[in-house]
Amino acid sequence: MKSVSCHDSLARDMRLMMNRKELVREYKESKLPMGLFQIKNRINGKILIGSSQNLPGMLNRMRWQMESGGHPNRALQQDWNQHGAGAFTFEVLDELQHPVQEDYDPTKDLEELLALWLEKLTPYGAKGYHPTPRTKP
Repeated sequence: MKSVSCHDSLARDMRLMMNRKELVREYKESKLPMGLFQIKNRINGKILIGSSQNLPGMLNRMRWQMESGGHPNRALQQDWNQHGAGAFTFEVLDELQHPVQEDYDPTKDLEELLALWLEKLTPYGAKGYHPTPRTKP
């Protein structure tokens, strides 16, 4: 049996703590992918398009909401309940590049990008899970 000294144990704990601090620092400094995503029902072709400053997190959140039966889009949730997870694909449509400037707020750019994709794909009525836009008088 090998004995471990208190010094060895302390040194190991210090290395683990330093590694953890480094990983936390790297995570905080990492720039998460941001842009537009699409959830597509492969059975009926309907799509939902959305935007996020954290695409992987948003796609995980959407999947979790549907799996738990709590997605706010009732039509999407109903189709998920009827057809199951295998009938849906989750994909990134478009990504925004992170600019060099530190104080960049991507909100407006994401809104404009979403408007362009909504116009291009028209995911309304039988084609999608979005409400039909109101026409301007």
